[in-house]
Amino acid sequence: MFFKNPRIKQMDEKVLHAGVIQDVSENKITVAIINASACSSCHAKGACLASDMKEKEIEIYHFSGDYHPGQHVNIIGRTSQGFKAAFYGYVLPFILVFITLILSISLTGSEGLSGLLSLAILIPYYASLYLFRKRIRSSFEFEIAAII
Repeated sequence: MFFKNPRIKQMDEKVLHAGVIQDVSENKITVAIINASACSSCHAKGACLASDMKEKEIEIYHFSGDYHPGQHVNIIGRTSQGFKAAFYGYVLPFILVFITLILSISLTGSEGLSGLLSLAILIPYYASLYLFRKRIRSSFEFEIAAII
């Protein structure tokens, strides 16, 4: 059974997040959203350590309309963007570590060295993500809509 976050509404391949505008410039709007886990909306969250409520900032580069700091807005994203982010953040690194582990064990025969090599492959992977962050960021575009 999946728990739904009441602050996130899904509709036709799109996900809505409510947020508050933090900063507005000519070409960019920065919106703060509360990223809450399923248990953070629970009535007993004070009794446990539900520290999964985090404020995140989303930058929106393509927008039309007049927005001002403090305004409540909806951020609209596509569900495919979430799958792409999960692939870059979790699936691809796992595949790289696994393939490196198998190849290095078959080539060296040493499990310790193979384990270190398979973890070391993550350094150039995450370095390349950092170097290409602007190109990757452009593929994750969000829309903004004022809450009336």
